[in-house]
Amino acid sequence: MTHRQIMEALTGLLLAMFVAMLSSTVVSNALPAIVRDLNGSQTGYTWVVVATLLTMTATTPIWGKLADLFSKKMLVQVALGIFALGSVIAAAAPSMGALIGARAVQGVGVGGLTALVQVVIATMVSPRERGRYSGYIGAVFATATVSGPLLGGVVVDSPLGWRGCFVLLLVPAAIALVVLQKTLRLPVVRRDVKIDYLGALLVMAGISLLLVWVSLAGSSFAWTSPTSYALVVGSVVLIAAAIFVEAKVAVEPVIPLRLFRDRTTALATVASVMIGVAMFGATVYLSQYFQTSRGMSPTEAGLMSIAMVGGLLVSSIVSGKIITRTGRWKRWLVSGMVLLIVGIALLGTIDATTSLWIVGLFMALVGLGVGATMQNLVLAVQNNTAVADLGAASSVVAMFRSIGGSVGVAVLGAVLAHQVAGQFKDGIAALTASGRLSPEQLDQLRHSTGDIPDVAKLPGPLAEIYTSSFGEATGHIFAVAVPFAVFAFVCILFIKEVPLRTSNLSASKSEVEAGLVAAGEPRDYPAYVEPDEVAEGGADRAEGTGRDR
Repeated sequence: MTHRQIMEALTGLLLAMFVAMLSSTVVSNALPAIVRDLNGSQTGYTWVVVATLLTMTATTPIWGKLADLFSKKMLVQVALGIFALGSVIAAAAPSMGALIGARAVQGVGVGGLTALVQVVIATMVSPRERGRYSGYIGAVFATATVSGPLLGGVVVDSPLGWRGCFVLLLVPAAIALVVLQKTLRLPVVRRDVKIDYLGALLVMAGISLLLVWVSLAGSSFAWTSPTSYALVVGSVVLIAAAIFVEAKVAVEPVIPLRLFRDRTTALATVASVMIGVAMFGATVYLSQYFQTSRGMSPTEAGLMSIAMVGGLLVSSIVSGKIITRTGRWKRWLVSGMVLLIVGIALLGTIDATTSLWIVGLFMALVGLGVGATMQNLVLAVQNNTAVADLGAASSVVAMFRSIGGSVGVAVLGAVLAHQVAGQFKDGIAALTASGRLSPEQLDQLRHSTGDIPDVAKLPGPLAEIYTSSFGEATGHIFAVAVPFAVFAFVCILFIKEVPLRTSNLSASKSEVEAGLVAAGEPRDYPAYVEPDEVAEGGADRAEGTGRDR
């Protein structure tokens, strides 16, 4: 494909990616208002985020496998439709439970968009040139991350309220559907469908039990209670069963374990999990920090995100262009992880009184690290993977990053709630003992939003204690995230750099080592026959290939 053809196809794909990214960023600043309006708690706050991550995690490998079997264009459109359905349900949600369910539906669509956009780009563009287009993805990611909180903040502060955030998501989704129909043309392989639904179900169930245990233990039941033991044992059994099914039972496993024989894939997957824990787990609570601890409006909290996104935008575009020119990518992964570790460690020092300029600088460092790391980690795996496995390999990396994000959000959310509750309780005890808190003021603590009070309605001394407690607790969860980022850095150090392939039709390193093809010999993958050849009657040269209408 020429650069012009690729850019035309990318228009719809990047719109779809924009929708997926916007789904989390536009809602982030609305979450405090949602929790107050629907009488939610800190656990509910966490699960509005986790529900999307969880279903995205479980379905990403299924979408990746479907991309190896069906029309990628059709699959992207289906994912957009599912996402739109979830957005409509969320906009009308009458309770926290209904909203969490709607977010789970959205996650199914986001999983498809996240996996399929990567797969389609990998199909159209050789690894050597992919860094250039990964920069565009980074730019879209940055745009969605910048505009999402700002749009969300403005909408929440408008008469539409937080429900308008979900209605807003339908507009770019509809535009992306139309653009994709007009611009995306890809050949498609047709073969028997064997989807590993059982493996995907077992993976999702095992992770779900683990997250339920982490989120509710210590509040709804004790850490050492029979309920805790049952959840942990159940999770271990289900995950073990999933591994058995993937290794011995599934004909087309949703997570092909053979991919992990390649050192790059194995190390990149572990690093993705750790990055997910550190990055998603900690940064998802920054909006709550700005609104709860620093007294910002949703719009003001959205403006603060510009610092992180500016760093991400610069590093993703610059690294993508230089990687395309040089073919070398590891130095960007290593330097990106160093910046990410430093940024997260510095954010671990913030509290309710830290200068906002300082917080913004720390966020910019995190953004620089994320921009140089996330897309290039996927690129490293794709470069070392057989072309026929691009869909599975890309989705596996994205899936494990989402698993890390789900675990991180749940674990660090539980840590945050525990820290805030403990410090708030100690502060109340001190105020009561000193006589600064009257019985009437103590009664005002009986609010309707569980363990997230409306700070504006609290008495002065209590509001001061709560904002201070929340600020210190936010810094604490970043400090907890640092070891996970360090572990990801160690994994990346051991990844061996392999020069990027200059064609999707040339053999990958793993294919040569497996003896499937001689070094330098092109592979004849039907999916990569020129569409025009098929349209002009060349199907006898590429059996089972057709144009993706």
